[in-house]
Amino acid sequence: MSKKESMLPPAALKLIERFKQGEATIGIVGLGYVGLPLAVVLGEAGYQVIGLDVDPAKIELLRDGKSYIEDIGDEILSRLVDDGRLKFTTEYADLAEVDGVSICVPTPLRKTGDPDLSYIVSVSKALREVLHAGMLIILESTTYPGTTRELVQPEMESTGLKVGDDLFLAFSPERVDPGRSDWTTVNTPKVIGGITPACTEVAAAMYGQAMKTIVPVASTETAEMTKLLENTFRAVNIGLVNEMALMCDRLGMDVWEVIEAAGTKPFGFMKFTPGPGLGGHCIPIDPLYLSWKLKSVKYNARFIELASEINTNMPRYVVQRVQDAMNLIGKSIHGSKILVLGVAYKKDVSDVRESPALDVIGLLLDKGAQVEYHDPYVPLIEGEGWSLKSSSDVSGAVKQADCVVLVTDHSDFDYQGIANAAKFIFDTRNAFRYRGIESAKIMRL
Repeated sequence: MSKKESMLPPAALKLIERFKQGEATIGIVGLGYVGLPLAVVLGEAGYQVIGLDVDPAKIELLRDGKSYIEDIGDEILSRLVDDGRLKFTTEYADLAEVDGVSICVPTPLRKTGDPDLSYIVSVSKALREVLHAGMLIILESTTYPGTTRELVQPEMESTGLKVGDDLFLAFSPERVDPGRSDWTTVNTPKVIGGITPACTEVAAAMYGQAMKTIVPVASTETAEMTKLLENTFRAVNIGLVNEMALMCDRLGMDVWEVIEAAGTKPFGFMKFTPGPGLGGHCIPIDPLYLSWKLKSVKYNARFIELASEINTNMPRYVVQRVQDAMNLIGKSIHGSKILVLGVAYKKDVSDVRESPALDVIGLLLDKGAQVEYHDPYVPLIEGEGWSLKSSSDVSGAVKQADCVVLVTDHSDFDYQGIANAAKFIFDTRNAFRYRGIESAKIMRL
């Protein structure tokens, strides 16, 4: 036994040994874009995994070996289910004998701008009923620094068990980027911070059997802050380059040419590109968690607030540019047929959470446009007071549209065919020029 291990409590040593021997059973609460891939990775590593979700329809699909997440194929899911590595349930009682639980539930913002931690609180209370000595709880849901210690730990210790001695509690931020095959749950370094050093060691042992690189940090707060820094970095830099697009427009310059030229510098510059706004489950929301938390200590996170203001207003800017461009060709946006291409928040995925396309479509409808959309990944979308189905005849829709607005640059769009058939195109992603397609009827952001 190493000197470090000799300092761990007996319950920690026993749990670490179970993880190393592959004897442990792991529960995953929340089977969305984070929880389901995690369940598969842990199952592949040899653990018995019990996935829990409150949506019975999801559980029914998963029990049949059918995935609703693009990154998880039916073949691997079916194999793990058939082998008994993966089981699925809606009942917390089924987690009573597990050795570890990873919490992967949503943490949205309320309309008032403050964090909605109701899912974390609900799960913590439910787990309290099945908690036992020698158990590990890991929170993965993105949140502000202090959440694990302030909200989850009291619920766990209300059972009379002591975190760090009898049971173990840690935070390990999810780093999922849907649609990527180069960086996945397995090889993306896993940051882990425990309430105590023993908690960190136990959590690292659990994930270390399944993931290539473990990055232990000093505390749960450090791990929570790490995720917020990562996403704030992206939000602020996207905000900067979006404002650069606004400035270049005022100065009559091509922002894309400026970015490409700056990108030739081999040091001191990291390329970001502008777009119609931010989307997804992390970047538009997570920095605002940090901003909200800092208000409680009377600090104004100015970079975050400014970046959020710029990024949030990009859909309005896009619609204004479309309106101005149509005026130049003698068309009013009111009554015109507008085709929106791509509504997912990023290319080649079906995820529409926080997608700027929803705002773009809503604003176009408010201006009286006749809006259609086409997205091969998203058959139906809904906004506030409206819903649309994806056009099945994209070629016909392009020909009939007075303006085609490219919002999401899916790889399988026929860009040359769209350019040939369209009357006018507003490209928010520089996707046509990127493919060598130039035309006077294509206008870029």
